[in-house]
Amino acid sequence: MADQLPVLVTGGAGYIGSHAVLALRDAGFPVTVIDNLVTGFRWAIPDEVPFYEGDIADGALLDRIVAEQGIAAIMHFAGSVVVPESVENPLKYYDNNTVKSRSLIESAVRNGVRHFIFSSTAAIYGIPETVTVDEDVPPAPINPYGNSKLMTEMMLRDVAAAHPINYGCLRYFNVAGADPQGRVGQSTAGATHLIKVAVQTALGQRDSIAVFGTDFPTPDGTGVRDYIHVADLAEAHVIALRHLIEAPETSLTLNCGYNRGFSVLEVLDAVERAAGATVKRVMADRRAGDPPALVADNRRIVETFGWQPRYGNLDTIVSHALAWEKKLATKG
Repeated sequence: MADQLPVLVTGGAGYIGSHAVLALRDAGFPVTVIDNLVTGFRWAIPDEVPFYEGDIADGALLDRIVAEQGIAAIMHFAGSVVVPESVENPLKYYDNNTVKSRSLIESAVRNGVRHFIFSSTAAIYGIPETVTVDEDVPPAPINPYGNSKLMTEMMLRDVAAAHPINYGCLRYFNVAGADPQGRVGQSTAGATHLIKVAVQTALGQRDSIAVFGTDFPTPDGTGVRDYIHVADLAEAHVIALRHLIEAPETSLTLNCGYNRGFSVLEVLDAVERAAGATVKRVMADRRAGDPPALVADNRRIVETFGWQPRYGNLDTIVSHALAWEKKLATKG
C-alpha cells in the first residue's frame, strides 16, 4: 500500500514542510523529519513524529535515518528562500539549495530511496513573456535563488536517468495562509511574504507595508501574483507522492497555483476586510527583476490528478493567515 511507505521530510519544521508533515500524516504515511532548526521550529513538529536535528548534507546521519526509519521516499523542503538575500549572498544559496541538495540526492541513491519530491519554485521562470506560464515555458531564472532551484531540478532529471529513482518537482507560486485547524503557520521572524507582512501591519505589529511598483502594466498598476493556500500545496505533495509510488518509471514537474492572479492592492484590501483595520501603504519604486504578473497555468495538475483546491479563495487564505498571526502573538 502506498500509504505504508515511510517518508523523510527535510525542513519539516519550517513553513511549508510542517504543513506537508500534517498532510502526510492525515493521509496515513509514516513521517520522519530532519531539520537544522535555523529557521524552523521544533514545536511545529508533532510529538509523535520522529525528529532528527541536523544537516541534510550529513551523509552519515542520513544513512542512519534511512536505516532506523525504513525511509522509502523523501520530500525535500530544506533550503533558503529569500530572493533579495540570494542576490546579496549567492554562495549561501548555491550551498544550501544546490550543493546540499546534491548530497541529499546522493544519500537517496546510496540508500535505495526510490521516490523524491522537490520543493521548487516559479522563480525558475524569471520574467516570462506571458502572464500565465505552463511547465513547458523554458526556464530563465534572473536571480541566484531561482538558479539554485533549477540546478537541483536538473540534477534530479539526470540522476533519475541513471539510477532507480523517480522524482516530482513542484514549482510553487506565492504560498500563503496557514493550517485551517491552527496547528502550524508562517512563523519566521522577519518573513517577507506579502500576506504575512500585511496581516502584521493590520494587527499593529508593523507600522506600514511597502508597495513596490505602482506603474506596472496591470489593472491597478501593482504586481499581480498567483497565491496558493499552503494546505492546498501540501495536499498537492501527497498527490504527487502517490503518483511516484504507483508509477515508479515516471517522473513529473508540476506548477502549483490556482491559475488566478491578484494584485498587491487587491491583497491589501482583502487583509483590511478580514482584520477590520487599515493597512497603511507606502508606495515605493519597483524592485529589480520583479515581473509585472506571474500566474500558474495549472492544467497539468488539475487534469492529470483531478486536483481540487479546497482553499482557493483569497479571503479564505487571508483569514487563515490572520488567525495564525493572532495565535502566534500569544506564543510570546
